Amino acid sequence: MLVIRDVQKTDLQGLKRLAAVLDTVNLPNNEAVLEQLIDTSVRSFSGRIKNPLQREYLFVLEDLRNEVIVGTSMVIAQHGTYESPHAYFEVSEREHYSASLDRHFRHKVLSIGYNYDGPTEIGGLVVDPPRRSGPEKPGKQLSYVRFLYMAAHRRLFRDKVLAELMPPLGKDGKSVLWEALGRRFTGLTYQEADRLSRANKEFIKELFPQSDIYVTLMGDRAQRVVGEVGPETKGVQRMLERIGFKYVERIDPFDGGPHYEALLSDVSLVRRFRTAKLGPTPFEEEGEEMLVSCERESGRSRFRAVRCPVRFSDQVVHLPARAREALGAPAGAKLSLIPFE
Repeated sequence: MLVIRDVQKTDLQGLKRLAAVLDTVNLPNNEAVLEQLIDTSVRSFSGRIKNPLQREYLFVLEDLRNEVIVGTSMVIAQHGTYESPHAYFEVSEREHYSASLDRHFRHKVLSIGYNYDGPTEIGGLVVDPPRRSGPEKPGKQLSYVRFLYMAAHRRLFRDKVLAELMPPLGKDGKSVLWEALGRRFTGLTYQEADRLSRANKEFIKELFPQSDIYVTLMGDRAQRVVGEVGPETKGVQRMLERIGFKYVERIDPFDGGPHYEALLSDVSLVRRFRTAKLGPTPFEEEGEEMLVSCERESGRSRFRAVRCPVRFSDQVVHLPARAREALGAPAGAKLSLIPFE
């Protein structure tokens, strides 16, 4: 059975194994960065980071059969502050017409923008490649758990939620847009710029052009990736659109990936969030598939969630024995639930 829980410091080796396979922007193969991600998350879940908007929550998906971490996802309470603004390109269209030539053109234009009081961001979604398909749907579990947690703790998050999707990348893993634009203005590789931007975004404001950029001036490949979703992210795009997210004509200034946004209150999963007390006896029959979580005030694992069939009886919910065991929840415990299918 798979269980989603808050990351622990003892998970470093498991994350290193996963990062060595993937080495993505979301989960870089860098031990110092991974240690920082874990430490920030542990302090966020425990409330030791006093300002809730400075918290970042890292969830891990563990296969209980062999105690192996097979995926991760994140919630960043606020993306964009005075110290570290959220940078993006606004995508618009300009029309030009010459009467003497009778020529009419539409040009896509990029305009740099910054957000100092930004939205909550969901991200960090990675799944071990051999586990990406199959009936357990690990990617969907990791996607949904973020909305389950936000729905249970609405006051800790912003009203608007942002998802930055990955665009198509070159065969060598490079960002086509970065090679055509960002690298020319910074002299950095995509990986170097991403790593630097985690702690310091000053170079973006100082080195990126502040005037409008006509995409027409770039090569054909770079023009095509602006606002496009990569093939491996199409499933995430469809899921986000299904629950209420929309493309907002903004892209990541590094790779050109599109920004999708929604009001947290409008997300269908959040609207269908509910709580109930755990019933005293196991339930082993057919039931509605839901993502169910239980939280503790202290202990090694403060948050645990599983996907399982459930049955409601008034304000009491009944779960299968395996799900009860995975959650470690006693009878009468308060559970949070959102639909899975």
